[in-house]
Amino acid sequence: MRQSIVAVLSLILLAAPSLTAAAPHATTSNGNCLTTTPSSAFTPPRTWRTLSDAIMRSIWRLPEQQLAFGTGLTSYHAPSDAPRGQRLTRYGEDVVLRFNVSTAAEASALAKASNALLLDVWEFNDDWADIRVAQHVVPSLLALLPPSLQKAHAPLMRNRDLTRAISDSYPSPSLTQSHEDRLYSPSLEPASHPGKGHPFFQNYQPLSVINPWMNLMASMFTTHVRRVNVGISYEGRDIPALRVGVYPTNNDKESSPRKTVLVTGGSHAREWISTSTVNYLAWSLINSYGKVPSVTKLLESFDFVFVPTLNPDGYVYSWETDRLWRKNRQPTSLRFCHGVDLDRSYSYKWEGDSTRSSPCSESFAGEAPFDGVEAQRFAKWAKNETENNNVEFVGFLDLHSYSQQILYPYAFSCEEEPPSIEDLEELALGLAKAIRISRNRHTYKVTSACEGNVAISKKGRILLPRIESSGGSALDWFYHELRVKYAFQIKLRDTGSYGFLLPKENIVPTGEEILDAVLYFGRFMMGEVGFGSPSK
Repeated sequence: MRQSIVAVLSLILLAAPSLTAAAPHATTSNGNCLTTTPSSAFTPPRTWRTLSDAIMRSIWRLPEQQLAFGTGLTSYHAPSDAPRGQRLTRYGEDVVLRFNVSTAAEASALAKASNALLLDVWEFNDDWADIRVAQHVVPSLLALLPPSLQKAHAPLMRNRDLTRAISDSYPSPSLTQSHEDRLYSPSLEPASHPGKGHPFFQNYQPLSVINPWMNLMASMFTTHVRRVNVGISYEGRDIPALRVGVYPTNNDKESSPRKTVLVTGGSHAREWISTSTVNYLAWSLINSYGKVPSVTKLLESFDFVFVPTLNPDGYVYSWETDRLWRKNRQPTSLRFCHGVDLDRSYSYKWEGDSTRSSPCSESFAGEAPFDGVEAQRFAKWAKNETENNNVEFVGFLDLHSYSQQILYPYAFSCEEEPPSIEDLEELALGLAKAIRISRNRHTYKVTSACEGNVAISKKGRILLPRIESSGGSALDWFYHELRVKYAFQIKLRDTGSYGFLLPKENIVPTGEEILDAVLYFGRFMMGEVGFGSPSK
């Protein structure tokens, strides 16, 4: 059924150049800002969406008029103080709904409806799923759901709508200007304002700022920092990384592989907190070497490779054009549907057959394993490190948002357990405890990634049908193919109040709690904590 829908949409889009309204609205660059043409308070339904709605109604015989969406939400009115150049009108008609799922029939119906309508599934966990949808599409969505789900939902961000949250996620122009020089000052000591930390982490930063900042780290701390590239993006950008560690000076350097921990973020472009957190971790370890004995010992025992933006093209696009862009930016077989979901593109248990016919899907896995350019080149780099550069990857921490979870393999299925399940669970619980007893005291759930990707019934923990495919993940590939014993996906703050639009005030607190987890990870690897430690 879905293949037929996409085929029809494809033919119509390809045959009608006038429907280019489906593409992003035109923008012009002005320094670091983008300008847009002012719009009315309510943006009418996009042409492509109106067309697809008509097709859906015809296929499922939905009525032309349905009950209005009774959430009490009103159309967005752009605030007079909205920062210039931010593309807010794109989401003026959108809402994020949380559906409470309790049965297999409900989970299956929600998954099918989301796939058929090509909706943006934000997150799903235990017995709920968050879905972004245009307000005028909500009646069509509800008509495809069982009666129990038609009332079992509520909007997120009640007190701050989607467009306001998007606006607030960008740096304040005044702050950007006032901190411009301080961002690149020789002193990396925390600011005098308690809790705020270095100015670099008071805002989310674009790639044009992150790149020179990484170069600065490598040039200032030559004893233990090197700037490396782990691949080239589809559009030709470097995939930048910082290798932090101190090589031994004796003959052991050549005889034994260098144990290395990979810390990645930004596979999904809109998850800005993952990129900021990777940078915060790198900065913290870099600045603590030689000052904090435990960190000094850690960096003499292991290398850490920090990759803040595995998806640089998508990240830039999320800053310049579409704040909620998820995939990379390579073309697909459909003219108006760009991008592959990099975290569905890896070769191990690739499930592209289930999403291959929907290039417009946010979870499109590509036409074949490793079709995602950045995933393929990053994996190639990692494999080359192990085969030719005397590197042994002993840890993999893949940061995402949101839902506050620590997930261990496997993601593709709950029917197969990883060989080192006991060790994975022990370390994951230790990481969660390190976060919980840290200065911020947030709770992170620990579970298998397969359970983190499906709904779980509270009645006997029965696995419910998937809301999204989860094969082809980086987590499973590094664990199974590259034999990284301790591989985890960490989903950062929050649990749905803001989702991908986490306020920038959370950058430092999130970095602090994940730093505590990374330091625990290092102590575990050195045998200082855990069941195998001397104290046990």
